[in-house]
Amino acid sequence: MTEVGVLGDPRAAQALVDYLRSQGIEARLLAAEDGYAVMVEDAQHHRGREEFERFVADPHNKRYLAASWQSGDAKVQFQYGGGGSLWRSFLSGAGPLTLSLLAVVSAIWVFWILGFDQLIFSWTHFFPSWDAMGEGQWWRLFTPSLIHFSAMHVIFNLLWWWYLGGRIERVRGTGTLLILLLVAGTLPNLAQFAFSGPNFGGLSGVVYALVGYCWISGRLDPRSPLALPPAYVGFLLLWLVMGFAGFMNMANAAHLGGLLVGMAQAVFDRRRQ
Repeated sequence: MTEVGVLGDPRAAQALVDYLRSQGIEARLLAAEDGYAVMVEDAQHHRGREEFERFVADPHNKRYLAASWQSGDAKVQFQYGGGGSLWRSFLSGAGPLTLSLLAVVSAIWVFWILGFDQLIFSWTHFFPSWDAMGEGQWWRLFTPSLIHFSAMHVIFNLLWWWYLGGRIERVRGTGTLLILLLVAGTLPNLAQFAFSGPNFGGLSGVVYALVGYCWISGRLDPRSPLALPPAYVGFLLLWLVMGFAGFMNMANAAHLGGLLVGMAQAVFDRRRQ
């Protein structure tokens, strides 16, 4: 299921869900970091989004009250805070792919700091040369994205992966996020290898692809739930510029490559929609 929008009032969100169901649109609520996300089946996303915008424009229309009386679920309970809310918010802010990759990268980092860094690096580092790419082990195109060399490095990347990846997975679906992960986890690595050699790693190229995707999605459709605050985009672009200026030792080519991948994917998805 994909998200068509977020509402801050749980009762209003449930009223919309009841109405969507009365119109033959399968819908449900999912707790989100900024309210309650209205989720619909992927094939019904366009209709669901239209009805969401219609609801926002006139939430007190009698048709929504009538739908709640006719098809509402009396068993629905609303949670207003309470224990475990932080953990529930963390889980609800992301989809299965977002959480799975977060778990994998975290596990790799734990074993890395426990002393298995050399073994992990030997199995995951990029090809040592262009000629070596013809010898197999094609996973090395992607696996450098899973390794990190410092606590700050892995924390920074995973926070942005959870925030942006989770948002994209909720709104566009797991398939879109998977494409971004695979493409931005490989092509920017090739660019980084050509730029500086094989000794690099990190999820930053993928993170910048997510930034590019959300940024352009918001520019093409300011009402998109993927639109990012300008301050977020400015901060990450400044970080990119500082890397190329030599202030920090970062995989600059991977960052730029990932950003371009995400921007291109956003344009492609917009035209396809």
